[in-house]
Amino acid sequence: MSYSISEAAEKSGISAKMIRYYEKTGLVPPAQRADSGYRKYSDKAIHRLQFVRRARDLGFSVKDIEELLALWSDQNRASADVKKLAEGHVHALREKMDEIQQMVDTLQHLIECCHGDDRPDCPIIENLGHPEQTRNSTLNT
Repeated sequence: MSYSISEAAEKSGISAKMIRYYEKTGLVPPAQRADSGYRKYSDKAIHRLQFVRRARDLGFSVKDIEELLALWSDQNRASADVKKLAEGHVHALREKMDEIQQMVDTLQHLIECCHGDDRPDCPIIENLGHPEQTRNSTLNT
């Protein structure tokens, strides 16, 4: 069976625009073309797009997805290779979580220091305008 790009988008959960982008970048092979020139996607292509969508949902980069697709296609792959890639991604996600937590902590501290009244004095604006002067004082208070 073959599907149009709009059907492929619906079945895969990836927009038609992103499908075209993934084709252009080589992440997914170009679709077959009907005599009319319209793209036609096979069940196999839909399955690959679903794989890409799930990997993107898990935050993998396009580069990582390329590696995962290569491993997925390789029936002789070592699961250790897949695991190593996933572990690296988890490590990167944890680092990002730590960075986000630091941002939340800093903002929360600045919010607590702000009177939130009619006066113009505001440590939030002060920090944004002069981070080098306020970084140590706001983070160590």
